[in-house]
Amino acid sequence: MELPWLGEHCSERTCKQLDFLPLKCNACGEVFCKDHIRYDDHKCSSAYKKNVQVPVCPLCNTPIPVQKGEIPDIVVGAHIDKDCKYNPAQQKQKIFTNKCLKPGCKRKEMMKMVCEQCGGSFCIKHRHPLDHDCKGSSKPISKA
Repeated sequence: MELPWLGEHCSERTCKQLDFLPLKCNACGEVFCKDHIRYDDHKCSSAYKKNVQVPVCPLCNTPIPVQKGEIPDIVVGAHIDKDCKYNPAQQKQKIFTNKCLKPGCKRKEMMKMVCEQCGGSFCIKHRHPLDHDCKGSSKPISKA
């Protein structure tokens, strides 16, 4: 080897690969190759100091702040018992609420499609003035 002083060996005991661009773990401070730099890859004992995750309430999808030393499950449980803004009725809200005003059509759309001439709300099939026999404007409508 021409330059034996370059690089460092991976600190993972099963690897020990000589790496010319070694990476230092920001939690434990040991040197690792690119394959073992993640906390899980080298089973970092200090990962809890840096790998901070914020739990999210499963009901209202709100991030719950957890203080150092607290158990996230207990904090989320307390949030659900006291502060949770979960509304079960909100889950059952109807999405398709805009009923077509064309006589005989029972379709409902998610988005309101308003006719520019008569101002009525129609489904996609009947949104054009010619499709719902629009009587809102005196302007002639071309049958193109």
